[in-house]
Amino acid sequence: MAASSSASSSSALSRLSNIQNHLNPIDSLAKNLVKISPEVSEALSHGHAVVALESTIISHGMPYPQNFETAKEVEAIVRNNGAVPATIAILEGLPCVGLSTEELERLAKLGSKAQKTARRDIAHVFWSALHGACKSGLCLQEHVATRGNGATTVSATMFFASMVGIPVFVTGGIGGVHRHGEHTMDISSDLTELGRTPVAVVSAGIKSILDIPRTLEYLETHGVCVAAYKTNEFPAFFTETSGSKVPCCVDSPADCARLIDVNMKLKLGSGIVIGVPIPREHAASGRVIESAIQSALREAREKNITGNAETPFLLARVNELTGGLSLASNIALVKNNALIGAKISVALAQLRQQESN
Repeated sequence: MAASSSASSSSALSRLSNIQNHLNPIDSLAKNLVKISPEVSEALSHGHAVVALESTIISHGMPYPQNFETAKEVEAIVRNNGAVPATIAILEGLPCVGLSTEELERLAKLGSKAQKTARRDIAHVFWSALHGACKSGLCLQEHVATRGNGATTVSATMFFASMVGIPVFVTGGIGGVHRHGEHTMDISSDLTELGRTPVAVVSAGIKSILDIPRTLEYLETHGVCVAAYKTNEFPAFFTETSGSKVPCCVDSPADCARLIDVNMKLKLGSGIVIGVPIPREHAASGRVIESAIQSALREAREKNITGNAETPFLLARVNELTGGLSLASNIALVKNNALIGAKISVALAQLRQQESN
């Protein structure tokens, strides 16, 4: 009898939590500071599947119009698999969750003129607009037209996704500890964000221009659950394997959904990395890529290219050295991640709906 009462109480609490999330997925502060597209807002209010997408890959990942076409194709994949895409960016000083086709194209045309925006840059790109609006007595929307545009990285996208209640985020690959990072201390803010923001990041693993074993060690230190999809080895972005084993293997979108759901219910406060290997038919030769990476790293050191300028330089140089092979692989893996991420988001929405009934 006691067990039955306890189970009933737990079920009631779960239903109440789900109802609160569906009715009020974002707090009043977020409503005032973030522009959420009608499509995304409606999906969140009804507990439907939503997938967050970053915008740096659009502005800094490839040239126009290829970046624009790829962005539209990725969003279409998410929609065709039952979820609503929510590309995140800062446009004219206003954080936007869910972009229109026109906004996507504007960002694509801006390219690298849009500031690459990690968590540390959000205040610089955005908050000055709010401060200026308050001082001048203008509403935020009237004032921000003169402000900057920011393309969000993994860390900033996670921040805004969590703010509005989107638990699943799809990207190409996450940042990490740079090679020779033990000397330079060059470590991506993606990793610290994963340690403090409860969003599941679906990616093709850690970019192979980075130090994968040290990155996984760093994630462990920050209490981040690292899982691999249908394998026990963490993927290496351009290639299916990295030689590094993972502690958690998930075999289906439903498995991923349950993992995310438990992480949220326990309020662990950290994110989850779900590494999805690039499809075998698109995997580049590891030896060719590794040779290009080593050459690009030497050039970066010789030219003293560091910080957030290093990764775009390395990816572009590797693409040149491989004759476009790496960029084609990059696009293929992003699309595959969008497919898997959408299915995970749908499975999570269904799981939560079942629990609330």
